Amino acid sequence: MPAHPAGPALWKSVALLLVLALCWGGAYTLTKVAVETLPPLTVAAVRAALAAACLLAFLGPRVRELARVPRPRHAYLLQGMLNCVLPWALVSWASQIIDSSVTTILNSLSPIFIFLITWGITRHEPATGRKLFGAVLGLAGVFAIVGLNTLQGLGAHTAAELACVLGSLSYAIGGIVGRRFDRVSPVLAAAGATLMAAVVLVPLALVVEQPWTFAPSARSLVAVTALAIFSTGIPFVIYFRLLSTLGSIGTASQAYLRILIGAARCVVFLGEQLSANTTAGLVLVIAAVIAMTMPQRRAPARAWADPAPRTGK
Repeated sequence: MPAHPAGPALWKSVALLLVLALCWGGAYTLTKVAVETLPPLTVAAVRAALAAACLLAFLGPRVRELARVPRPRHAYLLQGMLNCVLPWALVSWASQIIDSSVTTILNSLSPIFIFLITWGITRHEPATGRKLFGAVLGLAGVFAIVGLNTLQGLGAHTAAELACVLGSLSYAIGGIVGRRFDRVSPVLAAAGATLMAAVVLVPLALVVEQPWTFAPSARSLVAVTALAIFSTGIPFVIYFRLLSTLGSIGTASQAYLRILIGAARCVVFLGEQLSANTTAGLVLVIAAVIAMTMPQRRAPARAWADPAPRTGK
């Protein structure tokens, strides 16, 4: 069960949620730049490998704790597949075909998926009516900001759109399975997941795409490096920390915050004016995040989600 932070601890978790949304919100732009001269699987492989290398270097001598943590290697492999390999490959491929506005909406389905899976199957944390209300409210806010006219394009590229939906579902399942790392240091959990993702992605990219035949631009190389450090390594540490404090549903609310941050970026850096729809959408997103992250009474969790004793710092 999440710790249900209150007071200063809650505000610290909300601040980390904002940081996570900021880091992951920039991932789509960086990916778009990276795939200009690099194939999608190679981008995902480099992203995972660089992120894992940075986290392992940060751990230093503590890297040996990866072999002693109370979770088997296949748990890290599953986490890497759900949060890295599958969604990165699917969304990167789809981003080459469909507009970013459609990708934004379809990638905002994760909170809904997480709520439904938690309520109907796992019950590892309270799936209350308030959280459902928040998840639906946030999705309404996304539509208000991005624009309902975006829906007119749905169906034009069914395969790419389904790939984004499957990517969102993968993220959602990853957010639930990630709760099993409650008692593991967030740095160790992030390092293990990205390392296993790299183990899968690097050979796959070498065989399928033969990246040595490409001539990547400096722009793409900088983008994939930034993607690995600022949108993967650091955010994954924050992500595992938040799963243990805000829980799966609360952490998923960052999908809506990414939209809010994107709109704010346009106002601050591009001088755009807030329309009535955008303003209403921002209000809905803020209300949704509040509904999904505020503490509540604890409820018993199923045994599958009970964490093992915490290791590492």
